[in-house]
Amino acid sequence: MQDVVERLRPYVQGWKAYFRLAQTPGVWRELDQWLRHRLRAIQLKHWRHGQKIYRELRNLGAAHETARQVAANSRRWWRNSNGALKSVLDIAYFDRMGLPRLA
Repeated sequence: MQDVVERLRPYVQGWKAYFRLAQTPGVWRELDQWLRHRLRAIQLKHWRHGQKIYRELRNLGAAHETARQVAANSRRWWRNSNGALKSVLDIAYFDRMGLPRLA
């Protein structure tokens, strides 16, 4: 995941610099949300199997029930990445990884 964020960082910073004068905070907020949603889905896809997903989420501090719920649907990356997973892989998680915010 760190590699994905590092490769994505220059693009996000470039978009932010190029369009910084635009008066569309709602668009930036939606794009920021979509970007984090997509990165959560990529992270689930990297972990692949339910046992690995459960173990990694527990290591990140997720509750047993949350980790179990996400791991039970291990092949539904996009759908899982917006529900319970938001509480574990939150904005602070991506801030620690170095992903710049658009909004």
